[in-house]
Amino acid sequence: MIHQARYYFRHVKEDAPAGIVVFLVALPLCLGIAMASGAPLFSGLIAGLVGGLVVSWVSGSQLSVSGPAAGLTVIVFNALQSIGSFQGFLLACVLAGVLQLAFGFLKAGIIASFFPSAVIKGMLAAIGLILIIKQVPHATGYDTSFEGDEDYMAETAESSFFELTDALHAITPGAVAISVVGLLILMVWESPWFKKQALLKLMPGPLVAVAWGVGFNMWAMKFAPTWQVSQNHLVNLPVPEHPANFINNLVFPDFSYLINPHVYISAITIAIIASLETLLSLEATDKLDPLKRLTPTNRELKAQGIGNIVSGMLGGLPITAVIVRSSANINAGGKTSLSCFIHGVFLLISILFFARHLNMIPLSCLAAILLYTGYKLAKPALFIEHYRKGMSQFLPFFITVVAIIATDLLKGMAIGMVIGLFFVIRANYHAAITMTLTKNKGNRNYLITLNKDVSFLNKALLRKFILLVEGNSTVTIDASKVQFIDHDILETINDFVGSALDNNIKIETIDLHGKHQIKKHQELVIVDEAATVAH
Repeated sequence: MIHQARYYFRHVKEDAPAGIVVFLVALPLCLGIAMASGAPLFSGLIAGLVGGLVVSWVSGSQLSVSGPAAGLTVIVFNALQSIGSFQGFLLACVLAGVLQLAFGFLKAGIIASFFPSAVIKGMLAAIGLILIIKQVPHATGYDTSFEGDEDYMAETAESSFFELTDALHAITPGAVAISVVGLLILMVWESPWFKKQALLKLMPGPLVAVAWGVGFNMWAMKFAPTWQVSQNHLVNLPVPEHPANFINNLVFPDFSYLINPHVYISAITIAIIASLETLLSLEATDKLDPLKRLTPTNRELKAQGIGNIVSGMLGGLPITAVIVRSSANINAGGKTSLSCFIHGVFLLISILFFARHLNMIPLSCLAAILLYTGYKLAKPALFIEHYRKGMSQFLPFFITVVAIIATDLLKGMAIGMVIGLFFVIRANYHAAITMTLTKNKGNRNYLITLNKDVSFLNKALLRKFILLVEGNSTVTIDASKVQFIDHDILETINDFVGSALDNNIKIETIDLHGKHQIKKHQELVIVDEAATVAH
């Protein structure tokens, strides 16, 4: 314990400034993601607090930052609509945390490996597009139906596009000015020249966009009232009269919703998607870590489970490890999990003492941040990249995007997984077994190579190759590269051996027999790959 304390104290000079930078990035994102989810804005801040103050110490990652994530906005929104109660949704969040804890104890940290990368990226791209569609009303100051903004994407993609069209016909000039300039600020801040400036790196783009929006609206209140953003389009957080009254603003789950089946569906969806996003974020964070430390994935699932239980119990949104805040932490020079904890401390201070000032932030500021986040998730370069990789990558990616927008996240992911698995099986079908033919002085020599583990899925391809073998020839079946051969494959080869004499076919097998006996602990099995058995 003393050694750990010394370790963190040694790096406090790097972690303290990094924690402040992460706080400045996280504050507008916590508010914006809550807004995009149709949840109370305060719930986004609670989730950020739990990610900073709780998960930072339970997690095994030194640099990962947890909090509400853009990737969960659609899930949260749909869950709120289907359950019909925010307190019922909080119960789903708690149950999702329990499931994630179970995932961790069951050592399910490897689950991310079973989801095709193209499908995961398609999910994130679809969420990016939905974020863009949902935030246009806030970016334009959609006054004709402000309550409708919170019910955006309620049913289908078609209704969402109708809302988008209406929003473009009800533009408030002040909100548009704030969001457009905010977008320009974010784009300029991401330019290569800005990234090279050490001083500017300390000022996150989202914070500058928020400062611009607040400053512009204060100017408009005094000098151009027609450009002022109305009260309905400002952040609306509960302001405690005294810091000790903070607890009165917390919302707790309603356990009477345990009889509602939508709670369990939402909990399972949140647990799976949040776990996937966490594992993907961890993989990216570990690659960015200058010290190349590896995070124990099963411990991280447990940490996220504890985080979601606490967040749900206090009225917060679901949380995941988030790559945007994690990369900001690394770029700011963070070295240990102390920086994530410090960001949580500053979030708490802002809620306790500066809630009144946070209520001066126009929603169009947050909309600009989310529009830019959506663009980064679904930028055209991503579509072009997958197209260049070929149809086996592009179709699962593109179909997942279309399916999620046309249906919902869960159905869209299921459709994408089916398409992705089809291409995986197809690739395995063709790559597992190959056959080559060489002719030497009229003699035909066939080489059938088993390139990797072969299962019953490859039986049809093997039979196809066997039927192509002509009489009066030699066939070599090479299994030296394989660790496991399915019984169906061995049976097919044995049948071929039995009928070969009738067609004057000579068969040689290399390291074939005994492969089907290799069990799970392959490292304990010694196989003589040089053995050749002739029939």
